Amino acid sequence: MSVSISVPEDDMVSPEVVSTIFYSATVSDSLAILVAESVPGGGHRLTWGNEGAVQLLGYGVDDLYGLPVQQLFPSLAGGELKLLLRRERSAHMTLPVRTASGAPLESVVMTTPSPGGQRWTVRLVSTANAQERALRATADAHERRFSALTERSPIPTLLSEQGMRLAHVNDAFCSLVGRRAEQLLGTGWIDTVHSDDLDGVIEQVAAALDGGEVDIQARLVREDGAVRMTIIRFAHLFTPGVGAGFVGTIEDITDRLAFETKLAHQANHDPLTGLPNRTLLAQYVADRFEPGATGLACLFLDLDNFKVVNDSLGHTAGDELLIEVAARLRATVRPNDLVARFGGDEFVVVCERVSESDAVALAERISVALAKPMHLGGVDIRPYASVGVTVQTAEHTASDDLIRDCDIAMYQAKAGGKGRITVLDQHARAEARDKLRLVADLRDAIERREITLYYQPIFDCRTGAPVAVESLARWVHPERGPISPATFVPLAEESGLISGLGLLVLEETCRQLAEWDQLLGGAAPARANVNVSALQLDDNLAVQVTAALRRHRLAPSRISIEITESALMKDPESARDILEELRHLGVELAIDDFGTGYSSLAYLRRLPVDCLKVDRSFVAELADGHAEIASAVIALAGTLNLCTVAEGVETAEQAAQLTALGATYLQGFSLAVPMSGGHTAAWFGSHAADAR
Repeated sequence: MSVSISVPEDDMVSPEVVSTIFYSATVSDSLAILVAESVPGGGHRLTWGNEGAVQLLGYGVDDLYGLPVQQLFPSLAGGELKLLLRRERSAHMTLPVRTASGAPLESVVMTTPSPGGQRWTVRLVSTANAQERALRATADAHERRFSALTERSPIPTLLSEQGMRLAHVNDAFCSLVGRRAEQLLGTGWIDTVHSDDLDGVIEQVAAALDGGEVDIQARLVREDGAVRMTIIRFAHLFTPGVGAGFVGTIEDITDRLAFETKLAHQANHDPLTGLPNRTLLAQYVADRFEPGATGLACLFLDLDNFKVVNDSLGHTAGDELLIEVAARLRATVRPNDLVARFGGDEFVVVCERVSESDAVALAERISVALAKPMHLGGVDIRPYASVGVTVQTAEHTASDDLIRDCDIAMYQAKAGGKGRITVLDQHARAEARDKLRLVADLRDAIERREITLYYQPIFDCRTGAPVAVESLARWVHPERGPISPATFVPLAEESGLISGLGLLVLEETCRQLAEWDQLLGGAAPARANVNVSALQLDDNLAVQVTAALRRHRLAPSRISIEITESALMKDPESARDILEELRHLGVELAIDDFGTGYSSLAYLRRLPVDCLKVDRSFVAELADGHAEIASAVIALAGTLNLCTVAEGVETAEQAAQLTALGATYLQGFSLAVPMSGGHTAAWFGSHAADAR
């Protein structure tokens, strides 16, 4: 045994004093001291013992040498022995020590590691004296009180008075692990800890024995083999006459984790098909996307004629179709490929380490698999899909680009005819991206109210006087200049911005009418015509019109709602109900572009409209001597007691012809161009002055 003592030079202890101290320890029969060392293979053996140890344990000196430490402390399991022979600090435990006769001797065991961590000094002190017995009795009383408090507690609880050996375990813990208390006391409870978590639990127990309050997430294995995930919290406990122990409380989080896992699955998977949803798809592609790499491919599928199935066979049949498509996709792709439901009847397949030809070949296999007949609602149908294919290139700088591009490719496939497979065309890709940028700019323009209105006067054929205006939306892009309504209105409809655009036009028109009333009085336009998209024909339209009129204190007759014939014919019954609501308000109604939408004349008679607008294409035919259609529309309107507005009047001759045919109102560039609100006010004011 080697020990070095460091003291200030002024207080140096002479070698003779040190030698005397260690000699007295060696020969003393009142101090029992042993030395233990690590041996190859991971065990520990005694290598030295003094006279006190010989007398206390009854071994001969030679018998102590080479004795396994585990044999000296038979109650210690492997994990608990590590707590006694710690490499970094001293330990203090009360343990039964096996004597030479085999009888246990209750003792206080104190260990001190050498600097190298391979040798320990072990001191033994018998607890057989009266004071130690009194302290033990006190500890027993504490243990009984603790048992009484925790026995019926619903919280699984462990009590160790010293080291890892349990002195008490309550019923809740026994129920948790499915074992009896006698199986758990001592070190039996360690058998319930999952083998992969045991080292972590031992480390946390050691920290608690040093005075800390710690916790660890660990698995406990029931006697029937079931595994419960728990959080074990250890708190330091000191028992007089015994030493450091712990109180352990256990929280079973198995069900909570299962519920959280279920919620996470629901958040990332489609409830109908069980496939990953758009959120998980985006994360999956992002995790595998490496800028500049190749081989990552996306296939975007859109079922053809899915709406026909829903409308004819019902939504239940539609759901069955989606479930079957999902199953066929999973059965067709490779095991490591991802199949996701993007939304509605759209699906995405993601493949890794493939070429463009590989991706197209997979798309062809998918198309064949989907086209096999299936029985739905008593009908055999063959599902077909339009498939867009995109393989990552150097131009893809982000994972979103890849998904967006295969979406674009799918729309290219749709445009080419149903049931097609299309690889992304780069020119179309550029156009689609430009379209996306324009949509973003349009959204900003609507929010910032950068869409302005121009107003084109409408004239009474009988008097030649201007009596109304049509509100026309105009957009001047800060970089591209004027954008035609023929471009940005369909763009607003496709991107879901039409509602905001329509509200802006309605609100600004009503505001402008109120302003003209203040400026011009009776000379102000009597009515303003506002165009409404087919997508605005819902239950909110009448509410929005009413609110705008009230805000600006206008009579309903000051507004005429213009709806295209094709919009009305998309869902005539629903459109009729909405028009009835508007008519009930007192708002005038006009059908725009009449004659171009192939509407039913029988149905037209039932629509609550006031006016037909003769399309500019029919007016233009007058210059070529073809007045038949314009004449027929005007005559039909007269038969139905409706007024007419001929739009696109470009010449005085056209105006004269239309008046002769019986048109009610005229509108066109030859009569007046669209003007801003201020110019319109000045224009109407000037006409009123000329009329006087």
